[in-house]
Amino acid sequence: MEFISERVSIDHPAAGGLSVVVGNRLPKGKLFLLIGWLAAWTFCGAVFLYMLLHGVEKDMRLPLVLMLAFWLYFELRVLRVVLWRTKGFELWRVQGGELTVKDSLFGYGKANRYFVANIQRFGPLNIDKASWKWQMSDSFWTRGAEQLGFEYQGKKVAFGRGLTDGEAQLLAKHLAKALKQERKTGNS
Repeated sequence: MEFISERVSIDHPAAGGLSVVVGNRLPKGKLFLLIGWLAAWTFCGAVFLYMLLHGVEKDMRLPLVLMLAFWLYFELRVLRVVLWRTKGFELWRVQGGELTVKDSLFGYGKANRYFVANIQRFGPLNIDKASWKWQMSDSFWTRGAEQLGFEYQGKKVAFGRGLTDGEAQLLAKHLAKALKQERKTGNS
């Protein structure tokens, strides 16, 4: 097993192919900020719910219900990010003529399989890192922005959440080599 960084590892199994594990951990300071944000948001929701259940005026019920719906949406989003940043992994495997990409949370997640023969234009994504959209999607309070991608049967597929530029470049080289090897052996 080879470690590209403290959160990215590569394995070349004896049967051939490639396995990559990408952890999405945050530095402790940012993780505490994220968990603190979740706790404060949860407290606000509890206050809204208490106000709704314990005697607000009739004309305030509808706005409070709408505010609770807004609160619940963001509560679930932040909870999902906290779980991803503490227990989530991205798993990639090139083997048997397929590239498998899985976002794993507590070992569960849907594995998406792509036939190597149908993968085109694989490599790092062309991203404007000065754009507002990039800055928001790569922030620590989100699951992270994808760095790698390819075209598969006319659709664009992106993966590699939260990778640094160096990690993305190294992984792109390793994956491109593994995909080329899979095509060469005729498994695709």
